[in-house]
Amino acid sequence: MGDSSASYIRMVQHLIEKCLMFHMNEDECMDALSKHANIKPVITRTVWKELEKENKEFFEAYKKINRENQMSEVETTQKILQILSENSTPNTINTSSNIHHDA
Repeated sequence: MGDSSASYIRMVQHLIEKCLMFHMNEDECMDALSKHANIKPVITRTVWKELEKENKEFFEAYKKINRENQMSEVETTQKILQILSENSTPNTINTSSNIHHDA
């Protein structure tokens, strides 16, 4: 286990934090990470529960505010796809630089 599992848990935590920024509840976050990041729901739930234990006051306030500000499923999916594309392949080359200009 060691460093690789700790790194994986940190990545899941980071993605959960992104979900929180988009006002997702626990189930929406589990669904989104399962569908778009191939993270098993049990992993997301476990990390979520640990975050709740460590940040009890935050999650109480978050749940109260979240009820008023939930995004639609389409918006949620778009945001998750955006997050995942930003977090994967940081060395992607922009192919638009191959455009030729005629004088």
